Amino acid sequence: MIPQIILWSLIAFASGSLMFSYWLGKAALNEDIRQVGDGNPGSTNVLKAGGWKLGALAFVLDTLKGAIPIAIAKYGIGIEGVGLVIVSLMPILGHAFTPFLRGHGGKAVAVSFGVWMALTFWEIPMLGGIALGLWYCVIATSGWAVVFMSLSIGLYLLWFDPNPVLYCVWVGNFTLFLHKYRADLRQKPQLRGWITERLWFSKRSAA
Repeated sequence: MIPQIILWSLIAFASGSLMFSYWLGKAALNEDIRQVGDGNPGSTNVLKAGGWKLGALAFVLDTLKGAIPIAIAKYGIGIEGVGLVIVSLMPILGHAFTPFLRGHGGKAVAVSFGVWMALTFWEIPMLGGIALGLWYCVIATSGWAVVFMSLSIGLYLLWFDPNPVLYCVWVGNFTLFLHKYRADLRQKPQLRGWITERLWFSKRSAA
């Protein structure tokens, strides 16, 4: 099984390193999406630069490049245990440190959704999507919202599904988010306007 783990780790890393969002920006918009928004070569900046249709296509492609190799490795090849943890992290690392952009890849949210889709079907991607939406409603700083979303997944796994393989994948995924969003995390979480207005109103009422 070790040769298969090595092979599928390389395949998964190569799949994750395919920068569909960056290439879509070049092909469809003739634009380097790293010059848009936060400079991240991911689907969010494709959305900002080219609209929701192109952004949705980029998100789907980035999700599939994480889901497909892990699904084949798990259900087709039968890789499990520590080997599955290693292989599952490879698309995420491939996207974050892609050789196609000299190691300066994206923040790996979409590809992470794909990996979790292969590992848990709808469960963790649906939870992550809901949690991310809720945290974005409260926190304006994207890095903090993603980190709190990931923490929500970790707490869910710990409470409802303490599977050591899934938890090890989560630890690796969470650690990468901390690294990729380190600039945001150096700042205090910025609350949305409706939250701060309500807090201000509550303080005024109490006074």
